[in-house]
Amino acid sequence: MRSVVMIPARYGSSRYPGKPLVPLLGKPMILWVAELSARAVGAENVYVATEYQRIAEVVKDAGFQAVMTTDDALTGTDRLAQAAEQVEADIYINVQGDEPLADPADILKVRDAKLANMESIINGFSWVGDSEDPHSVNIPKVITNEHDELVYMSRVVLPGFKNAKCAPKRYKKQVCIYAFTREELAAFRGFGRKSELEYSEDIEILRFLELGKTIRMVETRPGSLAVDVPDDVPKVEAALHQAGRVPA
Repeated sequence: MRSVVMIPARYGSSRYPGKPLVPLLGKPMILWVAELSARAVGAENVYVATEYQRIAEVVKDAGFQAVMTTDDALTGTDRLAQAAEQVEADIYINVQGDEPLADPADILKVRDAKLANMESIINGFSWVGDSEDPHSVNIPKVITNEHDELVYMSRVVLPGFKNAKCAPKRYKKQVCIYAFTREELAAFRGFGRKSELEYSEDIEILRFLELGKTIRMVETRPGSLAVDVPDDVPKVEAALHQAGRVPA
């Protein structure tokens, strides 16, 4: 079975326009993500899905493949659904283009979980770190049942508690590595709009709950950091330095 990584890379981000091309230690962020993805599945199985020609050119110049999509995709997953129509594979792994510290081993862990559970959507999670604020709306918090199936995901702090002694000791957060089949992506896009909860939370995976899909959450290593807003760039660059990563 062929597994490919598809990286959605939208230039016209509302929160951070041009984000995929933002330099981190002098190298465009999208290339950091493409390179770590290639370490998991091989460069020949890495695609960047974008609506912006300049992103496609940067990706191709670095030896990766680009798939052009429309500029009206509702979400990154809708963009992947478009791209999947142009690339033949059994499993499509979404690695977010703003997570340059993702671990290639976690990409393979998500892939393997999908291979073992082809009827389920697979998504990663880790634990909110001591240096992170669980109240930040930029961190989607994950609620699972005791079988690690997603119950809900929210930008507010969940789970709640009535009595302080019952407060959770730590919180789960989403890590944006997913695995889908082409049929699941087509159903997602075929919904035709953002679901009400998805629109309210601005968390696209919630649309799959409306489609009645089981979403299995797979724990990944801690320490993942995303670039959501410009203020995140220095923190991510410092983390790349600390991890010993240098531009190729």
